[in-house]
Amino acid sequence: MIEEYIIPILVIGVIILTQALKMVKEYERVVIFRLGRLSGVKGPGLFLIIPIIDTVMKVDLRVVTIDVPKQAVITKDNVTVAVDAVIYYKVLKPDAAITEVENFKFATSMLSQTTLRDVIGQIELDQLLSERETINKDIQELLDISTDPWGIKVTGVTLRDVSIDDTMLRAIAKQAEAEREKRSRIILAEGEFMAAQKMKDAAQLYQDIPVALKLRELQTIAEVAREKNLVVVTNSTEIGEIAALSTAFGKK
Repeated sequence: MIEEYIIPILVIGVIILTQALKMVKEYERVVIFRLGRLSGVKGPGLFLIIPIIDTVMKVDLRVVTIDVPKQAVITKDNVTVAVDAVIYYKVLKPDAAITEVENFKFATSMLSQTTLRDVIGQIELDQLLSERETINKDIQELLDISTDPWGIKVTGVTLRDVSIDDTMLRAIAKQAEAEREKRSRIILAEGEFMAAQKMKDAAQLYQDIPVALKLRELQTIAEVAREKNLVVVTNSTEIGEIAALSTAFGKK
């Protein structure tokens, strides 16, 4: 009589065991609720639950990427830009991610959009174009503070693209052109100043040592005389100078 119930009991036991035995991968965790109350977090590997009584929710612990769509934002200097970004985060506390927020993925995505608009709205266009690393860190810190109660860690933020209308692009191009023109004028003026300073020093040296001026004159004449079809005229009257000139021309 008992043997007739062995097979059904075994079948029921196998069914219960298959429902009670669960397995999750290395990068997953399972949050268990027992009669509606948080029981704990299980995984990775095999574990047992009580069928019907226990409810499980699986959470992925890998880094998740959020593609934040383009956000139309007005910067601090009243320029309209369209900015999109990529947010990276991971779940550190699966129980908090399930119990503290209804849908942590959707909540993190919406929070990323609003934080991006808030940060961009507090800076000027020049900062947005030149200080992306600083802006990325500011957005990451704000997101990390807001998502910390949810058991989520924001690991990175990257501003991907900044779009500006054609009118503003032309204005930026004119500004850049004017900036380059200013730099070129400054460099030219600095060169003129340095040249004038050197000429002043040379004039002072020639004034203090007249022989140096004469040697310079002779050197200049010798350089000009390299061209064989040129005639060099000098006002030198001293015999030694004329002899030196003749010797120099003869060698050339």
